[in-house]
This record gives sequence, structure tokens and C-alpha cells, in this order.
Amino acid sequence: MGYNIYLKKSEEKRLISGHSWVYANEVERIEGKDKNGSLSCVYSHDGRFIGKGYINHLSKILVRIFIRDDSSDTEDFYLRRISECNEARLRLGYGNCYRVVFAESDDLPALIVDRYGDYLSVQLLSLGMDQRRDLITSCLVKLFHPKGIYERSDVSVRKKEGLEPVKGLLYGEVPDFCPIAENGLKMLVDVKNGQKTGYFLDQKENRFAVRRYSKGEVLDCFCNSGGFSMNAATVATHVTACDISPLALENVKANAALNGFTNIETLQGDVFDVLRSFRRDGKIFDTVILDPPAFCKSANEVKDACRGYKDINLTAMKIVRPGGYLVTCSCSHYMTRTLFEKMLTEAAAEAGKTVRILETRTQAPDHPARLSMDETCYLKFYVLQVD
Repeated sequence: MGYNIYLKKSEEKRLISGHSWVYANEVERIEGKDKNGSLSCVYSHDGRFIGKGYINHLSKILVRIFIRDDSSDTEDFYLRRISECNEARLRLGYGNCYRVVFAESDDLPALIVDRYGDYLSVQLLSLGMDQRRDLITSCLVKLFHPKGIYERSDVSVRKKEGLEPVKGLLYGEVPDFCPIAENGLKMLVDVKNGQKTGYFLDQKENRFAVRRYSKGEVLDCFCNSGGFSMNAATVATHVTACDISPLALENVKANAALNGFTNIETLQGDVFDVLRSFRRDGKIFDTVILDPPAFCKSANEVKDACRGYKDINLTAMKIVRPGGYLVTCSCSHYMTRTLFEKMLTEAAAEAGKTVRILETRTQAPDHPARLSMDETCYLKFYVLQVD
């Protein structure tokens, strides 16, 4: 008969408003029996139907709701929903590289699908989605006819679902580097070993936006494969691309060569140390770009993360030429916009700088954020003028 989950009194309000996650401590009782990972029904305390989702007894998130009617998780259901996600991106003008499916925001919790030209990169981050790997792969083949599909579920969050990180080929063939076109530039995406699913698609519009602020000497920190560096190089005199990863910097060099840029140099090192050394040496830049990885992946890490963000932003402000620009980002939803601005205000005061906000942005439109789920709105992007 399947699992029927009944919530404690008043715990349904957040879910009815559109949030997907049912936490185990919100549940009063579970009736019925089925295998772990099965499609289960969720009801309010007084028996009102709320929705269906995959259950996982091993996770604090007991159920992730993604069906709100009498539908079931058939192949036709997945074909229709993924197709709707893709059509929404095509209407926005995306075509070569974009996020096809953004998990909870697209009512397919724990499923990420990114398109890199003729290839797809996939993440399956919950038990329910993991169990439907073959079904999802089959749907993607039917809808996109890709040359290859590669799984990048090699992320620690899967351990919270009782799953091990995994990666590997799901369909066809996938080269070591997949060619894409972004903002009029050619890029090679390392789908197999690059960050996340191979590339940070959520910053593509923001990468184009930095061209406005990148005349002169530019320092791109945490540069990864050089997305910001390439865009800056279209207008900059010189770009220094800094990252701790030798693999990332090799990718930067390849992308620079692909686009014929001779004004980009790479610098390997810990960004915290590099910024301090530039400060000691009196080196200044017209523009500094900070796009670090998430410094906090849970609420109890926020305090330490604030210190880390403050450290790099304070030092960066000190090496920006008066009247120059600091482009600074955070990709952790735990680091709220309010907290981020508070940190920047404190950093500016301690640096003895007058700082103005010129522009604020968020993640690209193919990474939509649900108003009912704060967790889906995560990227902060600020352009500051520093005097």
C-alpha cells in the first residue's frame, strides 16, 4: 500500500506554501510499508493531502515532495517535467550551455542536469533519485539525443542520504574537455574532474557583467577554469588568474589559448596568502575579483565563514587602486545577503576605505530561486567601488 506520512499539528504550513522538504522531526506517524526510496504520500495532521515524494529513513529530510496531484513518477512524468524545464530555458534564450534542471526549484528535488553543448552532466543527490538513475538517463537520451552523459555525484552531501559519492559515464562517450560557447567566448569544460558538474554555469551573466569594470590590471582570485578571467581579458590590459589548483590553471591556459588571449597569466597559490603578499609588496590592481567556494555548508559554520570572507575582502580592498573595483561573491545560502553586507561594511571600516555598492546580482536565470525555499537562493554578487 506504500507509505503514508502524517505530520504533526501545524507542520504543513511551510509545505503548502511550496517548500519541498519534510523533516523527520516534523512527522507524527508513518503508516503502511514499502521499500526505502519509494514514492510516498504526505498528509497534514488532520488528513489533508499535501503531496508525494521519495522517502529516505536514513536522512533528516524524510521526504522531498515533488508531486502535488494524483500523478505518479512514471517515465512519461519525467519526460514531461524535464521537457518543461528545458523549454523554460530555451524561452530565456539559452541554447549551448545552461542548467536544464535545478533540483527543488524545478520540482525535481536532488536532481541537477547541466548541458555543455552536445554533452550532459548529471547529479543525483538523494536516495530516490539515485534509485532512478537508469530511468532518468533514458529520459535524457530521448529528449536531448546527447553524444554522452556523465554523472558527477561525487559530492559529500550524498552521505547524508546514506549514499557514497560516485561519478562515471552513464551514456555514450564524453571527452575529457567539452567545448562550449559562452558570452561569445570559447571554453573547454572539464566535465569529469572540474568543480561541481564541470563548470559554474550560475555565474555566466555575472562573468559578462565584469567586462564593464575590468579595464586595466585585473586580479581574478579562485579563478577555477578562468570564466571571469576570459571575460575580463576582452577589455583588460592584463589579467592575473589565481587558484590553488594546478589542474584549474592548466584549464585557464587552454581557454586563453583557445580565445587567442595573450594578456592572461596564471598564479598558483592559496588566495589568502597571495592577497597578503600583494599587500606586503605594495602591489595594486584596478579590479579584484573574489569568487570563492562556499565557506559554510551548514548553519553552524557561519561564524567561521564570516571571518574567512572578511579576511579576503578586507585585504582585497587594500590592494584595489583608489576608484577601482572589487567584485565579490558568496555562493552559500547560509551566508545571507544581510550577513554578507554586514561583513563587507566591517571589512571596509577596518580597511579604512570608502566603499560604494555599484551593482548587485544573483544566480543566472537558469538557476531560478523559489520564493518558498530560501535554500534555492544562494548566490550573492556585488560590485563595489573602493576609495
